[in-house]
Amino acid sequence: MTTSEERLKILKMIDEGKITAEEGARLLSALSEVRQPQRKTAVRTSGGGARFLRVRVTDMRSGKAKATVNLPLGLVDAGLNIASQYAPGIAFDELIQAINEGAEGKIIDVTDEEDGEHIEIYIE
Repeated sequence: MTTSEERLKILKMIDEGKITAEEGARLLSALSEVRQPQRKTAVRTSGGGARFLRVRVTDMRSGKAKATVNLPLGLVDAGLNIASQYAPGIAFDELIQAINEGAEGKIIDVTDEEDGEHIEIYIE
């Protein structure tokens, strides 16, 4: 049974009064946890100067910045945990490994022709 089918079944059980909304919420939460593989690698922070993960999204048509995110590396682990829920195909463990090995500079450079966006990720 796929995740969406399982979710619909839980929602139908709530609708039919077979379970309470609270029970349904717990089941949906448990379903999400079962499907989410836990990352095994964590970002290590060193005693040196502050380091940042910087994300820049630029509109290719206008050249203007659409989004700019500057995240201290100490908070990257929490951010990646959240991101991994929305982008399960991304190799976050490899990104963390690169950070822990001291990678610096541009680590990701992606052009999304369909949406007209240029995404760059730096470690500084």
